[in-house]
Amino acid sequence: MAKSVNKVILIGNLGKDPELKYTGGGTAVAKFTIATNERFKDKEGNWQDRTEWHNITCWQRLAEIASEYLKKGRTVYIEGSLRTDSWDDKQSGQKRYSTYVVANDLVLLGGRGEPGEGGGSGGGRSRGAAASNDFDQRGPDTESAPANHTEITDDDIPF
Repeated sequence: MAKSVNKVILIGNLGKDPELKYTGGGTAVAKFTIATNERFKDKEGNWQDRTEWHNITCWQRLAEIASEYLKKGRTVYIEGSLRTDSWDDKQSGQKRYSTYVVANDLVLLGGRGEPGEGGGSGGGRSRGAAASNDFDQRGPDTESAPANHTEITDDDIPF
């Protein structure tokens, strides 16, 4: 059988705070929605915006992390796979379907202050405890550089 791929990558904003619940066996599960936006020109040449809502489910420790750190409006990177559940509607008897993303990784984007704010110390990966976006990307400070630039000669090297 040929290899298949079920992978979803989304960057969007939370529509509401995650709902954290626990199964009968004590497993944490968090559910929330994120919105992604697309901008395009219609037939008349006018710009149109389209928002797509995605249902996200996280399990175990990732669910607890999502519940603790994700808040409505916050920008987040989600990586996971698509799942579809089906059931029979009790009232109509019709078959119903629900498609959602089971997240296996998330990255908090933006700062800790305002939702969606760029940079700052709020970024971090959920799976790698040491991974974060806490690095300084500014260039060298020209004011603190020495004013006199002397050339290094062989006599300056200690070996």
